[in-house]
Amino acid sequence: MARMTAAEAAVHIMEKEGATCAFGVPGAAINPLYAALRPRNQIKHVLARHVEAASHMAEGFTRAKAGNIGVCIGTSGPAGTDMITGLYSASADSIPILCITGQAPRARLHKEDFQAVDIAAIAKPVCKWAVTVMEPAQVPGTFQQAYHLMRSGRPGPVLIDLPFDVQTTEIEFDPETYEPLPVHRPKATRAQIDKAMALLQAAEKPLIVAGGGIINADASSKLVTFAELLGVPVVPTLMGWGTIPDDHPLMVGMAGLQTSHRYGNATMLASDFVLGIGNRWANRHTGTVETYTKGRKFVHVDIEPTQIGRVFAPDYGIASDAGLALDVFIEAARELKAKGALKDRSAWLEECRERKRTMLRRTHFTETPIKPQRVYEEMNRAFGRDTTYVSTIGLSQIAAAQFLHVYKPRGWINCGQAGPLGWTLPAALGVCAADRGASVVAISGDYDFQFLIEELAVGAQFNLPYVHVLVNNAYLGLIRQSQRGFNMDFQVQLSFENINAPELGVYGVDHVKVVEGLGCRALRVTDPEKLLGTFEEAKKMAAHLRVPVVVEVILERVTNVAMGTDLDKVTEFEDLAQDAQDAPTAIALLD
Repeated sequence: MARMTAAEAAVHIMEKEGATCAFGVPGAAINPLYAALRPRNQIKHVLARHVEAASHMAEGFTRAKAGNIGVCIGTSGPAGTDMITGLYSASADSIPILCITGQAPRARLHKEDFQAVDIAAIAKPVCKWAVTVMEPAQVPGTFQQAYHLMRSGRPGPVLIDLPFDVQTTEIEFDPETYEPLPVHRPKATRAQIDKAMALLQAAEKPLIVAGGGIINADASSKLVTFAELLGVPVVPTLMGWGTIPDDHPLMVGMAGLQTSHRYGNATMLASDFVLGIGNRWANRHTGTVETYTKGRKFVHVDIEPTQIGRVFAPDYGIASDAGLALDVFIEAARELKAKGALKDRSAWLEECRERKRTMLRRTHFTETPIKPQRVYEEMNRAFGRDTTYVSTIGLSQIAAAQFLHVYKPRGWINCGQAGPLGWTLPAALGVCAADRGASVVAISGDYDFQFLIEELAVGAQFNLPYVHVLVNNAYLGLIRQSQRGFNMDFQVQLSFENINAPELGVYGVDHVKVVEGLGCRALRVTDPEKLLGTFEEAKKMAAHLRVPVVVEVILERVTNVAMGTDLDKVTEFEDLAQDAQDAPTAIALLD
């Protein structure tokens, strides 16, 4: 067998497991791993400006394409602690990423050595596995097990911490005969599916709630096939948005407290049965359990057995990978259809579609400063069906989910549960690194944008072009809106008069200058009639210059976006659309 350093063995294994790109920042304690990466040059490396950003890039890379597992690398001490937010984000949304950190030599771990911290203990609550490898000969097995765990059951992140001397010690390892471990995914039985189908068949107004687990399983086409066989309407969750195209006849809107459609909530409340596949009943989807569950039965299919019953007890639960369950659901549905035993759902579907036609929020506003609804209306015109949107949190993300259209799985890449500010920009770069031909559009408010703004230089250096729509109201808009309940507007204003940019008035940071200083391009829009042309120009600039292009839109300072405390208690702050002119890019008015 070949002799090589443990770090070299780790690199061979990552290559065999499919790694093609890593995001990170070198440092003294991790340099042996970088020394192993450099000569092989099989795993390309993107140098982040902040180690937290590297972890978000890795997550974007994973989310961009089925089968991807992003890798982020940092040195000992603060590099690992900086990546905790990224690990939490990945863990919360069931996204596998591999985080590799350097560590002080084993003999000095207990001596409070420089930048020596027990990162495995710190990371353990937000990882499927976090381990400091104490024996060089265990490095191959540790990496093999890491990939096995990340892919098996509910996906999630792993952290491997490598002491300096562990990395540099020579071991016996044969990369030619290395094989990944078999992946374990639970599969629904036919008996389980038959019981679930019997409950669905007994219902008069059933719905399918399609969660992010369907996208993780790369099973969106199966979901559409199953829904079409039954004629049953589909309500995707925010993480499952794109499992069924927005203009599909069976897509009847999203439900929830914030990222939802008014018609989607009304349809959920009108239903009497819900089949949830690959979802976790997140509270911003359900609102209060009492309202969400009243008058309807539930079947829950999830890859993680302990997820079933975590939020509320379904009438029936099945522990299964979403794709494997859908295989059996399709088989059962086809047999029932062949027998003529499937119920006719056309009247229920038409009822759902009538709500989709008539309960639309208005988007066409002509005011200056620009109202945010108009921004998303023009984005629908400018960006096509192949667009991949990336966003994280805030009023910008909530409004985007209410007004944009998504037509494909992984067309909406959103940090769902953790929602860390700053995630959008590096995640978008990770998506671009995964597919350099992709049409990527990021959406940020000004505060999210400012959190990790330095990563734009990464996009310039490594030629990762995309369009970043920055809606600037010089406010922490979502927190300002939530403070209304406390009768305050406290420490949420980002406005100030910039002595170097008096033309901005109170809008503070001159994002155009900052963006250009980081090697990218920026365009500013203050007139709603110029939005479409500016978006078109930005697309051309990104394609030609091969760098991120930011479109800053100066919004009205205060906009309250529709949201509420329950599915039947969502506050609407604007009049609903009365005709096609009020919501000209709404799908229901175009079909």
